Amino acid sequence: MSLELHLSGKTAIVTGGSAGIGLATAKALYSEGVNVVIAARNQEKLEQAVIDIQSSLPNTNAKVIGISADLTKAEDVEKVVSTTLEQFGKIDILINNAGSAKAGSFLELSDEAFLDAWNLKLLGYIRLVRAVVPHLKSQHDGRIVNIIGGAGRTPRPNFLPGGTTNAALLNFTRGISKELAQDNIRINAISPGLTDTERAKTLAEQNAQSLSISVEEYKAQAVKAIPLGKIVKPEEIAALALFLVSDLASSITGAEIQVDGGSTPGV
Repeated sequence: MSLELHLSGKTAIVTGGSAGIGLATAKALYSEGVNVVIAARNQEKLEQAVIDIQSSLPNTNAKVIGISADLTKAEDVEKVVSTTLEQFGKIDILINNAGSAKAGSFLELSDEAFLDAWNLKLLGYIRLVRAVVPHLKSQHDGRIVNIIGGAGRTPRPNFLPGGTTNAALLNFTRGISKELAQDNIRINAISPGLTDTERAKTLAEQNAQSLSISVEEYKAQAVKAIPLGKIVKPEEIAALALFLVSDLASSITGAEIQVDGGSTPGV
């Protein structure tokens, strides 16, 4: 049995699509013949990402465009959605991935560290879902994947802005899933563990500083704590996202799937 995803001709929005997990997911969708709209704040990285995606499979009939957008701003969220509809006439898939949060000791973190994380990732995801759902309802079909993170389930004392954001997003994903299911819109969450991205390197530096150890020591401790003993690759997250937005996962909604090498305890 071959796994045919049947995604060709669909249109996807990928936020935070200029690097890391977002870029890997955009490339994977594009390789399946999906028209991809990537949204990110950094214009230079956005333009380079479009080139990288196009060069990854030059013979596809799919198209990719980049939209410079700050998802802390409601008007930019609307710009992403309206531009996608202008270019492609529909939206089938939303991959919510844009987000950042500062790591560090709780007493050293300001209110802004929490507010920035909540406004970009928590409210950013919610804004995008609210903006695309009317269009998904009109076609009685839609697939949404929220890239969240293991700290939402297993809090880390040195990553509370990110952990509280992720916990709220898990609640939102599960809470909205039943309402969306009435219109055949599926929403699921992927929670990556330590993943090989530029953002992970930044967090490693912040964590190492808060613990007064070297970055190399912090990385060694982090990998040692992973039962499989390896860091997740962005392409692994992308592959799972493709499965979840395909009809192969047509009965999966309101679920969270952890990809963390076995790090998260629980049953």
